Amino acid sequence: MLSVNSLTKNFPLEEGSVCAVDSLSFSVDGSEVYGLLGPNGAGKTTTLRMILGLLEPDAGHASVQGRQTGLDPIGVKELLGFVSASDGVYPWLTVREMLLYFGDLYGVDPVVARDRCEELSSLMGIYDLLDRRAGGLSTGQRQRVTLVRGLIHDPPVMLLDEPTRGLDVVGVQTIFEYIGHLRDRGKAVVVCTHRLDEAERLCDRFGLLHEGSLSYEGTMMELRSATGCEHLVEMFVGLLQGGHHETT
Repeated sequence: MLSVNSLTKNFPLEEGSVCAVDSLSFSVDGSEVYGLLGPNGAGKTTTLRMILGLLEPDAGHASVQGRQTGLDPIGVKELLGFVSASDGVYPWLTVREMLLYFGDLYGVDPVVARDRCEELSSLMGIYDLLDRRAGGLSTGQRQRVTLVRGLIHDPPVMLLDEPTRGLDVVGVQTIFEYIGHLRDRGKAVVVCTHRLDEAERLCDRFGLLHEGSLSYEGTMMELRSATGCEHLVEMFVGLLQGGHHETT
């Protein structure tokens, strides 16, 4: 469903430039959760911004169901859902108004949008909040609203950028259940995070980013075979200490 092909992005400095993403390629199928992992500054968010069409790559391209971001940016956005740690809810709107507003932005038929709003709100436990103003919600409640908002147009591909940052144990569990729901519904899911212990529980396959490049890729079993390490934390420690830098 999602294909990333040789994406590259450089940012200018006062002298020279820095390569934030270096010829990055990977793909994600339906009902698969792909962990794009790395420490802060590895290039995760820059990659998501290029997939979303918010940042133009210097080279390469991303495509969703065959549509390239650079050639059909609006069409691609219709096929993507995005959730980040920054909720961005509209405090002056009720939850229902905000969800239906986003459905309208994506061109969802109003009747379909209302049905999805009620179905997803029940699923995520916010049905009783639909007629409350978003500005009065707690952090956990706002997070659940954001999760519903990302699915209101029923996109085939979901991108999650540091979705558990700043959340308590209950909030983290909500994210886990949400990702399980996405997998069950056949979505292709990309999770960007530096919380490697959580990634091991969440993801089916992993891409380990280091300095903008994909150092290792594969299932947990394949990564263990390639690195000789048991856990993701150990693998990254090896990379940061100058270990091997190759894709499986």
